[in-house]
Amino acid sequence: MITTVRGTRDILPAETPSWRVLEETAREVFAAYGYQELRTPVFEQTALFARAVGATSDIVEKEMYTFADRGGDSLSLRPEGTAAVVRAFIENNLHRSLPWAVYYMGPMFRYERPQKGRYRQFHQMGCELFGAEGPLADAEMMAMVLRLLRRLGVDASLTLEINSLGCMACRGPYRTQLFAFLQEHVAALCEHCRQRLQRNPLRILDCKGEGCRAVARQAPFMKDHLCGACADHFQGLTTLLTALNLPFVVNPLMVRGLDYYNRTAFEVTTTALGAQNAVAAGGRYDGLVAEMGGQATPAIGFAMGMERLALLLDAAQVKLPRPDIYLVVVGDAASRQGLVLAEQWREAGIPVVVDPLGGSMKSQMRRADRLQARFVLILGDREMTEQGLLLKNMANGEQVFLKWETAVAQLSALAA
Repeated sequence: MITTVRGTRDILPAETPSWRVLEETAREVFAAYGYQELRTPVFEQTALFARAVGATSDIVEKEMYTFADRGGDSLSLRPEGTAAVVRAFIENNLHRSLPWAVYYMGPMFRYERPQKGRYRQFHQMGCELFGAEGPLADAEMMAMVLRLLRRLGVDASLTLEINSLGCMACRGPYRTQLFAFLQEHVAALCEHCRQRLQRNPLRILDCKGEGCRAVARQAPFMKDHLCGACADHFQGLTTLLTALNLPFVVNPLMVRGLDYYNRTAFEVTTTALGAQNAVAAGGRYDGLVAEMGGQATPAIGFAMGMERLALLLDAAQVKLPRPDIYLVVVGDAASRQGLVLAEQWREAGIPVVVDPLGGSMKSQMRRADRLQARFVLILGDREMTEQGLLLKNMANGEQVFLKWETAVAQLSALAA
């Protein structure tokens, strides 16, 4: 038997209602803030990710799915969304249309160890805003993320964490100081972080190993070494978040896993999913557009893992859409008439599920209950004789008799 590739999974019909809720709610919230949808290719030139994400990052060195096409070009399945959005921004000369605010949804690919909520093919949705450089844009984006999570009903276990990663002017001196400190404690670092020390010492602050975490807690923090402009930006952000009544925690150990971030970094974490606690993460990348060949443009963005959000919906027992009307038919004549009536109702905009298996009324009612239908319409021999239907409210058991000719008006009111 051929099975799914390790690290991938089927999202079965029992789960897809959660995904539809995520996608539809996100589209509504993002649109309310002026964001429009962008769809980019699933694969890009490998050089795009090497330049944007960082050639020495774990993603590029170890996790990307890279292959040569028949023309000999090196292509990679996208491991994250921002690089492709920036490429589209530059390629289509959208610096003339600032501010440019877009959102995306879709599959990403990384060769990682599969675990709960993390797969090798996973799904993200995120937003990117180009052209705004002040902390107001940062605060509004965080407010949008939290509004979405509130709309989804999963905000009870969440914490907004923020930090500043500084800019090139202040990060260089800080990096030198951090490197010197970590060299003094290199024996306590894990093997992976010892390799990171030369290439990207900031990433050591984000290591989950207990020895590395103990060292990181004693290390100098970036927030204490900000230049004047970065300090003002971060202070402005905290002032705006306070004005918006959005509780936050300053986490000086938070760094982003991608090299392009500067100044504001943020995460929304949860206590409901164990070790994989990040629900949304993002920050500023003011230098990335210029680094990739475009005109210098400030930008900020975030991404959310949709698998983890679906797990949160389940944990919070969020009510999901269910069919309004389920038609139970008993007998050949009723089956034919039920099909005719159902098509008339659908033509009038009334959604109805017709039991495709037939069988006894008991078995059909059991299937209607499994789908959590709100109402069941019963069409059997007696109803055929009287040219009507029996409507049962599945919540309270009440039953009402409807005539065929008046059913459309009455069912429209139920489905509204």
